[in-house]
Amino acid sequence: MSTSKLTLSDPDSGRSVDLPVVRGTLGDPALDVAKINRDLGYFTFDPGFVSTCSTRSAITYIDGDKGVLLYRGYPIEQLAEQSNFLEIAYLLINGELPNPTQYHDFTEQVTHHTMIHESLKTFMNGFHYNAHPMAMMCGMVGSLAAFYHDSLDPDNPHHRMVTAIRLIAKMPTIAAACYKHMVGQPAVYPKNSLGYCSRFLDMMFSVPAEDYEVDPVAAKALDLLFILHADHEQNASTSTVRLVGSSGANPIACIAAGVAALWGPAHGGANEAVLEMLTEIGTKDQVGKAVARAKDKNDNFRLMGFGHRVYKNFDPRAKIISKMTHEVLNKLGIHDPLLEVAMALEEVALKDDYFVERKLYPNVDFYSGIIYKALNIPVEMFTVMFALGRTAGWIAHWLEQNAEGNVKIGRPRQIYTGSAHRDYVAMESR
Repeated sequence: MSTSKLTLSDPDSGRSVDLPVVRGTLGDPALDVAKINRDLGYFTFDPGFVSTCSTRSAITYIDGDKGVLLYRGYPIEQLAEQSNFLEIAYLLINGELPNPTQYHDFTEQVTHHTMIHESLKTFMNGFHYNAHPMAMMCGMVGSLAAFYHDSLDPDNPHHRMVTAIRLIAKMPTIAAACYKHMVGQPAVYPKNSLGYCSRFLDMMFSVPAEDYEVDPVAAKALDLLFILHADHEQNASTSTVRLVGSSGANPIACIAAGVAALWGPAHGGANEAVLEMLTEIGTKDQVGKAVARAKDKNDNFRLMGFGHRVYKNFDPRAKIISKMTHEVLNKLGIHDPLLEVAMALEEVALKDDYFVERKLYPNVDFYSGIIYKALNIPVEMFTVMFALGRTAGWIAHWLEQNAEGNVKIGRPRQIYTGSAHRDYVAMESR
């Protein structure tokens, strides 16, 4: 922490307060405003927390202007090219890349915990046959606390790590079971002879009546998507996990809250919106008209999957996933009219001055939706897939928060805009 400071003065009262400057390893410094209310009688006002640092964290760093994303200091480009999702999960949770023995042990632990309690099947059967998978995920993940209450103490390091392993292992099993319930097929047990992503695809698409072989191209693409979605600093769902965790809630409840936050269309549902947009466009010969409509200020039509709130440059994840998208479509030999629309739209947007000047590049949501569709994953499952990858980041942030000890419960302030003091009037006098 830096010893430098800025002084804020109130000309009305003549009082002032020194605001210490807090600096991290990378990024802009922050002002410690904790004493403003005590010394000056003011609160800070920042809707959406766009200029507020809620915590210190050593997990992920983003430079939106330069298009940089680092997991524990490692560039996402290097990790996407050379690593795999379970290694990334270990990195986010433990802070360092594993050596061969550590990676083997971690993988074995995850594999050992892939099964879910049989009683959860009864719970699953209580959902309506066409319930949205994210609705089922919220309930199913939260219910895990009722089955593994022997290891939910946030202050116990062993409990914290056991629960972390369980969540990473069981989330794909729960997700696949939600899909099977939605389509009316029997849930498939995890096949632990398979790798993490291959095992999930097997639970998703295999049926008892037929043999099913996982396509390695699909498994590789899914692994990459999980890596790119693993963490993204203090986004809405991660901040939710931390806020709920600050109350002392058990880790499973915190992750369930993260799933609920991710369900919002402005967050995890963005890739689903991309497919809806492509469906509205219809065919690739209509792309030109769609682009013209997007430029028209008087038209409500929007191109989804372009630009990013944080990245003012090209989303580094989009560069990586763009390459994988074309590889997947080519290797799987898919000819889908909707995917043809997406590729035509990408080509126009990358060359059109309107988009280039405004830096409205295709983002990770644009490409992830395309890959999921190519892998035959239904639109309703897109946000669920996001949750599977992001679980690693949620857990890492929850662990980081609780490892620090003496966690202060989150308690944002407000500017009250309701009625001033008024006295109660009896009903007969109103």
